[in-house]
Amino acid sequence: MMRIGLFLLTNLAVLLVASLTLKLLGVEHYLSGTGMNYGSLLIFCAVFGFIGSFISLFMSKFMAKRSTGTVLIEQPGSAEEQWLLNTVAELSKQAGIKMPQVGIFPSEQANAFATGWNRNDALVAVSSGLLQRFRQEEIRAVMAHEIGHVANGDMVTLALVQGVVNTFVMFFARIAAMVVDNFLRSNDEEASSGPGIGYMITTFIFEILFGVLASIVVAWFSRRREYRADEVGAQLSSNHAMIGALQRLKAEYEMPDQLQGQLTAFGIRSQKKTGFMEYFSSHPPLDERIDALSRMGR
Repeated sequence: MMRIGLFLLTNLAVLLVASLTLKLLGVEHYLSGTGMNYGSLLIFCAVFGFIGSFISLFMSKFMAKRSTGTVLIEQPGSAEEQWLLNTVAELSKQAGIKMPQVGIFPSEQANAFATGWNRNDALVAVSSGLLQRFRQEEIRAVMAHEIGHVANGDMVTLALVQGVVNTFVMFFARIAAMVVDNFLRSNDEEASSGPGIGYMITTFIFEILFGVLASIVVAWFSRRREYRADEVGAQLSSNHAMIGALQRLKAEYEMPDQLQGQLTAFGIRSQKKTGFMEYFSSHPPLDERIDALSRMGR
């Protein structure tokens, strides 16, 4: 129920902000009886594409805390929590960023994530299972990896990539749908104003098809950022500790269900995919990440 509510809230915010933006820009409707206005169409798609991406980014901390049950450490309740805060503070100082909020989410499986709309207003969280079972050297490396995501501005980078992808998916889906609709309509229908029912149906179909292809692009960018976060994590902790943490993760179970969508993009691990599904993975295989760090340490 919480996820449905957050989904509806996000989409309502997108519609309201995008509609207001289009009015302020004075953008006319891209469809008329004379055809399609490609300039207005591109602006329309860019407004919805980027606003949807950035609203998700601005709401990311709120959504992360609600969807994972993350509890922020405001006043340390144990020596373990105090150590975790001190570790994140030290790593943040090394990385040259403001210390992010630190939280723990309930999960027996080892995981961690970073999110937030900018490098000086972020959230890093670790699962209770990882905190209980990993050695301090390994936990420090995991948190260094997450600080690496924050310091590299990966949240904003991926939001920009997603905004561009959203724009072109919407843009080309509507152009393709108009071509198909014009082909399917009869001469009498062509004389009438506005697109036919075929336009609405084919727009939906093309958005799905182009969206699938676009997700491969976004996943590729996400995998590149994982390698970079591993490098920063190795620099902030040590190459040996980062490799040890990833090796330890190999022995853990699959990623928990609550880390979906954007959180998956910045989690320490994700489900292993095989075959064609590898192209949709936001994370490289752990073996490849370990190998990359091993080569870097030579």
